Amino acid sequence: MTKSIETKAADNIRILAASMVEKAKSGHPGGAMGGADFINILYTEFLNYDPSDMTWMNRDRFFLDPGHMSPMLYAVLSLAGYYSIDDLKSFRQWGSITPGHPEVDVLRGVENTSGPLGQGHTMAVGAAIAERFLTQRFGEWMSHKTYAFISDGGVQEEISQGAGRIAGVLGLSNLIMFYDSNDIQLSTTTNEVTIENTANKYEAWGWAVTTIDGNNPDQIRQALKKANAETEKPTLIIGKTIMGKGAVTATGESFERKCATHGMPLGETGASFEKSIENLGGDPKDPFVIFSDVKACYEKRKAYLTEAAIAKKAAQAKWAAANPELSAKLNKFFSGSAPEFDYASIVQKDNAATRAASSAVLAAFAGKIENMIVSSADLSNSDKTDGFLNKTKAFKKGDFSGAFLQSGVSELTMACIANGMALHGGVIPVCGTFFVFSDYMKPAVRLAALMELPVKYVWTHDAFRVGEDGPTHQPVEQEAQIRLMEKLKNHKGHNSTLVLRPADANETTAAWKLAIENTSTPTALILSRQNINNLPVEGNRYESALQSAKGAYIVLKPEGKPDVVLVASGSEVATLVSGAKLLTEKDGLKVQVVSVPSEGLFNNQPKEYRETVLPVGVPRFGMTAGLPVTLAGLVGENGKIWGLESFGYSAPFNILDEKLGFTSENVYKQVKAMLS
Repeated sequence: MTKSIETKAADNIRILAASMVEKAKSGHPGGAMGGADFINILYTEFLNYDPSDMTWMNRDRFFLDPGHMSPMLYAVLSLAGYYSIDDLKSFRQWGSITPGHPEVDVLRGVENTSGPLGQGHTMAVGAAIAERFLTQRFGEWMSHKTYAFISDGGVQEEISQGAGRIAGVLGLSNLIMFYDSNDIQLSTTTNEVTIENTANKYEAWGWAVTTIDGNNPDQIRQALKKANAETEKPTLIIGKTIMGKGAVTATGESFERKCATHGMPLGETGASFEKSIENLGGDPKDPFVIFSDVKACYEKRKAYLTEAAIAKKAAQAKWAAANPELSAKLNKFFSGSAPEFDYASIVQKDNAATRAASSAVLAAFAGKIENMIVSSADLSNSDKTDGFLNKTKAFKKGDFSGAFLQSGVSELTMACIANGMALHGGVIPVCGTFFVFSDYMKPAVRLAALMELPVKYVWTHDAFRVGEDGPTHQPVEQEAQIRLMEKLKNHKGHNSTLVLRPADANETTAAWKLAIENTSTPTALILSRQNINNLPVEGNRYESALQSAKGAYIVLKPEGKPDVVLVASGSEVATLVSGAKLLTEKDGLKVQVVSVPSEGLFNNQPKEYRETVLPVGVPRFGMTAGLPVTLAGLVGENGKIWGLESFGYSAPFNILDEKLGFTSENVYKQVKAMLS
């Protein structure tokens, strides 16, 4: 019996996927073999993009959630012409462009970095939101679909709860997700860990759900047609697929639906790699082959997509000619460049909490930085992102004219959605919550750093001064953790994350300027709950605060060489200033006070500048509301750091300052002891 071209192409994907894993001696062939039928139909009949312009803003996006199924993605993209056979043969090897889990590479068709399950499809939700935001402003002519591919593991990860809920409540009909439901996990069968009715769950969230044979091309095709016609809800296509489809033993018996093929090369599972390749129509002696008729099928699709894109771009050009100002704005949005803004015009109240100062900045941005989308995890009136919200409105189903996403209590979901928005392009995502809950967000922050996404994090309630809420809400170790992301380099050799903890309201404005101008990595702003005294500055306070761009600068400079240098970030800088006053008045010491909003930026400065701020041979005293290790790289082994070495306590913040030694008197006491 002659195979249909759909089945032959899917088998070609299966052969290539299994061969990649076999040659690498590591990887996950089974899921890729099961999902091949869907991915083939999607790429040959539904996914719209421009083969001559892979970064085209109006392309459909495909987000892979189970990154371990990278052999399936690389295989289909090799059929489409974006990976060579040599690329597939170097799967998982040093220096290859086919890593074990996909890393974003839009020019080759990889829209997102995936690996940690659950994040990939949540990024797709963010991309779908960005698309609705932009079409609301520029017109439905630029509408496109976002497709996602999820596995049993992604459905089980808790983040799927937030992603499903938000997509449903917003009615993201531009989002279509295929669930590769093969009943097999890495170490067990699915029914041993869950008995939920997934279809009912997604329907309860407001999704349109259909269940099909996920290896049947006709059923896949009809489900995708129905999903593309949906106008009210996101769509979940549950495809019942066969793990390791086509795998056989040396005697020709089926080796499908086995846990072993999930995460091991076929030849190590009890299956026969050679017989499986033969069973699928390939040559085990030369399995890295694209069949001629399959190649012709993909080339035909490529020609169609190129012509279709030409027509769509002609319509766009016609729109642009009729709407030159809107067109210029759209191009600016997608340029990736920082928007222009008059930061000096922002009026800050004296001695304000830095969260309040951030609110003033966000209020100034609202309506001016027109492609900014701000989100909060049900804390907008506490993290003060409501400065932005009060001048716009939250997204609702069918109405994306506002610019605020109410994420609900789902910090990781919110952060992943922000990543998806950034990946889509055209928007500047901002998300806020309490700093202690950055723990929930870390997996997404890490991927943002890896993908070099300019997401902005607003983390408030930055220390034990959260007070009466107690240690559950008081960050202690969190600053040290996120500062590690400043030390960690991305693949371009740059600091993977910009971390800024401003010392007063004016530094907060300067910090936001740095955040907006940082278009190549994520930025974290760590902000206080309590009011902070302004730094002692002569002249223009904002102009002085712009020194934050160097990561650290001198706030209080004595005449001549200092006797001691006091170092801190955030609210502790003001405490050092008051402590310096005591040291000078009581003992005549020459004290230099340094604010270090970003250690990462400071370490990038020339040696001469760094030694001006932190003179060699001068004793240093650091103060941090976090772990002492937070300042260890700045103070050095010959200095002294006053920090927290335990969790906090529940009490008003001013009582905690006194009890925990964060007072000018204790600064005086500790510095005197150090110098003696």
